Amino acid sequence: MAIDTTVQSTGTRSGNKIISPSAPRPPALEPTLQRAERVSRGLWRDAAQRLMKDRAALTGLLVVAVLIALAIAAPAITPYPPDDQSFRIKLQAPSAVHLLGTDEFGRDVFSRVLVGTRVALGVGIFPVLIALVVGVTLGLVAGYYGQTVDQVLMRLIDVMLAFPWLLLAIGIMAVLGPGIRNVVIAVAIVYIPAFARIVRGSVLSIKEKEYVEAARAMGQPDVQIIIRHVLANAWAPIIVLATLSIGQAIIYAAGLSFIGLGTQPPDADWGVMLTSGREYLRDAPWLGFFPGLAILITVLAFNLFGDGLRDALDPRLR
Repeated sequence: MAIDTTVQSTGTRSGNKIISPSAPRPPALEPTLQRAERVSRGLWRDAAQRLMKDRAALTGLLVVAVLIALAIAAPAITPYPPDDQSFRIKLQAPSAVHLLGTDEFGRDVFSRVLVGTRVALGVGIFPVLIALVVGVTLGLVAGYYGQTVDQVLMRLIDVMLAFPWLLLAIGIMAVLGPGIRNVVIAVAIVYIPAFARIVRGSVLSIKEKEYVEAARAMGQPDVQIIIRHVLANAWAPIIVLATLSIGQAIIYAAGLSFIGLGTQPPDADWGVMLTSGREYLRDAPWLGFFPGLAILITVLAFNLFGDGLRDALDPRLR
């Protein structure tokens, strides 16, 4: 008996059968998707176990948790209002009264460093979240659909990557103007190409897997396939990149504040404090030392945690 090899435009071939998008899921394809989900859960469980054995990563995570707690509690635990000025006590060295000394306006440096933690974490986390949402969306669309869509989006990303980050950020700040909100926007735009590129690369390999083909054969819509099967298996490099990017974003934001394009005085910001402290390096070195130390500790903590995540999520270490 001859086998009908005609495939309707709305259907998908599985073996010698035609499966329409509205047809129920073939039982033969269900184990493929279930097995893929079990493997994915096993990878995350193994990664968590390896991460718990990494002392450096746990130390970084602990420091990050402490910084977040300090940022939340900063208004309640600062010994002095961060903006209160008193020229009678200006440029006092660290002491029991002022733990980190006072600045050129008589403001308590310890209080300003604590409040600056909120600004630093804000300009580190929020730009990365914005870049993650936009970059992941662009990378998913470009990688999954390919062809013309991929070419257009990737050429746009290539144009953005052609500019050094500082020049791109300065150009954006020149248009938007100085201020912490515009710093968040500028740093986010700088990071979008990195997320788009890494997600696109992951999607190009994942979309050819058998469980994605099985989902297509069962007639699942593209949005469901992208979210449930493609994105769910591409989170590992995204999380690692996001964690490592937070530390860099803090440096970028502090650099913009240092050259006068970021947070504006008198707001407590580590970059602004470094700018003020450079004029008193000989007479009051603590003005630049403690904000710089805060940046060092914060960035190092995020980098340690990010490196630990990268090692824990590396499938070659299983």
